[in-house]
Formats: sequence, structure tokens, C-alpha cells
Amino acid sequence: MLSFSASAKAEICKENPQSGCCALAQCFGILLFANSFTETQIKIITESQDFARLLPKLFRKAFSVTFDTLPEEGAVGKLVFVIRSPEKIAEIMSAFGFDTGSTLSLHINLPIVEEDCCKAAFLRGAFLAGGSVTSPAKAYHMELATTHQIVSRECDALIRETLGFSPKTASRAGAQVLYLKQSDLISDFLTYLGAPVAAMGIMEARLEKELNNQVNRCCNCDDANTSKVVEAAQEQLAAIRVLRQTQRLETLPGKLLQAARARLENPESSLAELAAMMEPPITKPAMNHRLKRIVELAKEAEQ
Repeated sequence: MLSFSASAKAEICKENPQSGCCALAQCFGILLFANSFTETQIKIITESQDFARLLPKLFRKAFSVTFDTLPEEGAVGKLVFVIRSPEKIAEIMSAFGFDTGSTLSLHINLPIVEEDCCKAAFLRGAFLAGGSVTSPAKAYHMELATTHQIVSRECDALIRETLGFSPKTASRAGAQVLYLKQSDLISDFLTYLGAPVAAMGIMEARLEKELNNQVNRCCNCDDANTSKVVEAAQEQLAAIRVLRQTQRLETLPGKLLQAARARLENPESSLAELAAMMEPPITKPAMNHRLKRIVELAKEAEQ
């Protein structure tokens, strides 16, 4: 079973760049966050099978070059890609405006990420090569790690420009790490990279934790009605997750979709509170009917 981080990368790998400029930008992100990007060697190590399948295609599209060393077919674990050919490395360096004849101070060459689509492609590459995200069931933590200090600072600025927030920074074993620990920011970042399913997983985990906290509070009192509300809300949230996973949520009739979104955004609200949120507002029984219909549709989707 894939880890949460591997699943997020698999989702991102489906976003293949259609244009040459975006392929170049994505390769730029990969190389600046790779294990080695020097005048003598390019080395990329990954455990993501999806990334490993995408990587040769990206390099052919961006540079018309192939790797000198590839993982064996069917290999698992750490998959290693290497280029040592001086001619290939010179071709790649030149594409980014670097000169292999001088001491390199790697940085993000801004013309490569000038367009909005290329900014997103660059950050996708950075995450695929040097990123990870912890399962939200355990903790909220996402990071990008590079050995280049200037690249780390410039990537911080790029994230702030595109998404409106800055990651925190740290140094670890010679690497510069950009990291996020807020669930909403991690979700926004994954959505921007092209991983909305993983992003929704973050938000659902948060809602479930909040709901579980509510359940725990209810267990310490004798309010049976509150407990029933919580149990019903849990069933409704589970049903909404099923509909989303089966790609049926967005196909719901408008009234049911409005009810589903209201429950997702307000996991602790009562039926009466949810009914008042509808446009136009409806009665509590009408709201209950809509949510019951959502649960029924989810059961049908599982069959």
C-alpha cells in the first residue's frame, strides 16, 4: 500500500507538462532539489515508481537527453538515475543559463519560472525530487529539502508569491528545509501542485480529528441527543467521502451538493444550524431528508 506521500506524488505525476517551457521548469525544480546537480554528475534518487516512470520522459522533452544510468526494470526501493556525460550536463546547464566552466552557485533562474504555469511546474518538480508529506492521521507536516541555501531562499519567495504564505525554514544534516505544519496551508499547496485528492485527505483528517474530539467530549456527559448528532454527522461525513472517492459528489443535484458542502465545512453543526445555512433556508426535517439521501447514495455507490 502506498504511503500518503507516495500517493500525493503519484497524483502529481499525472499532471504531465504539455509545453516545453513547463517541462523545462519542472526539470529545473527536480534538479535543484535532487541528490546531486553539479558540473560532473546529476543524480536523482526516488522511491516513487510514478516519478521514476515520468522522469525519463521529462528529460527527453526538456533537453532531448537520456540518463546514463537507469534503475533495473521492475526494481523497487531506492531508484537511482544518473547522468555523467559532460556533453549532456553541459546541455542541461546551458538550458538554465549556467556555465559549467565556472564555479556554480545554483539559484532559480527567474526567466525559467516567469509564467504562472511554469511556477507551478517548478514547484511540482521540487516536491517530486525533494519533498515529502506526512500522513495526516499522524501529523500535519510537509517539507521541501535542498542542499542549496540560495535555492531554498528563492523557493520560499516563489511560494510566497504564488500562494501568499511562507513556509518555515530549518537546517538539517547539511540540507535547507522549507516546511509547513498547518493543515490548511498544506492542503492549499498540494492543490496548487495538482494533488486535490491528497489535499482533501488532509482536510478530511482535520475534520475527523475535530469530530473525534467532539465525540470524546460527548462521552464525558450524559447528553444522549448530542451523541446521536455526532454519530449522524460521522455517518454523513463518511458518506460524503465515499461519494468523493467514487467521483459522484460533484454530480449530485444542486440541493444535495449544497447540503454535502455545508456538512463538510461544519462537521459539528446541528441539523437546524445546517438548515439555516441553505440558500434559501429550509426546515430541519428537510435538511435531515437531504443528508439521509446522501447516505443512501453513498451506500449504493459502494455496492
